[in-house]
Amino acid sequence: MSTTTTATRARVTDTVLDSRVMIRRGLTRSMRDPEAFFTALTLPVALMLLFVYVFGGAMSTGGSYVDYVVPGIILLCAGFGAGTTAVAVADDMTNGIVDRFRSMPIAAGSVVVGHVVASVARNAIATTLVIAVALLIGWRPSAGPLEWFAAIGILAAFVLAISWLAATVGLLARSKDAANAFTMVLAFLPYVSTAFVPADTLPAALRGFAEHQPMTPIIETLRGLWMGTEIGDQAWWALGWCTLILVASAVTSARLFRRRTS
Repeated sequence: MSTTTTATRARVTDTVLDSRVMIRRGLTRSMRDPEAFFTALTLPVALMLLFVYVFGGAMSTGGSYVDYVVPGIILLCAGFGAGTTAVAVADDMTNGIVDRFRSMPIAAGSVVVGHVVASVARNAIATTLVIAVALLIGWRPSAGPLEWFAAIGILAAFVLAISWLAATVGLLARSKDAANAFTMVLAFLPYVSTAFVPADTLPAALRGFAEHQPMTPIIETLRGLWMGTEIGDQAWWALGWCTLILVASAVTSARLFRRRTS
């Protein structure tokens, strides 16, 4: 019994140490690709400025447009970051590096964990930048410490779920180009939600999709926490979608990694 427990602890310790190495590798790769990193940081900010200053005057949201649009821009930012993760995983699976890792005594799951955690870290930096610029151009949330804590928790759950989904797509894709197409899907979803305009301004067919896709309850929950708008049951839907995506992606990616490296 004692021998089994000791062996289990040793495996857990090795997995944690291997994951730390892979996380550091993922972050180092991001820093060595400054153009992609710079684009991932500046594109959401540029889109926010575009919507606020070019389209914002024509949007009727019942208040300041920057107060309305910030949650959607942050989710758009997370989508761009996840697309980068999908491409990085697909690159690893096709350039032979995973075969080299498999020849070493490292935990197999640490490769995917490294990409996911590095993705969450990149998204945290990009989200912080978006929030800082939003405050500079007039975003004035009324949230207290408890609401901010809840909003950060929802955001962390969403980014973790979408990063793991991106890693799964990277394992499914047979090339970096195919994985890159995933970016387009994630970038498109916020546009057909309540990110930029209220759902009741959309055509009937799009309105039904917008009200029942995962982005909308997450956006409405963040908007309610930050700006005091009604949340209703949107928070439960948001947590449910994040949990579903995270569990399904984690299980699927583990099976895909074993299948592609066996």
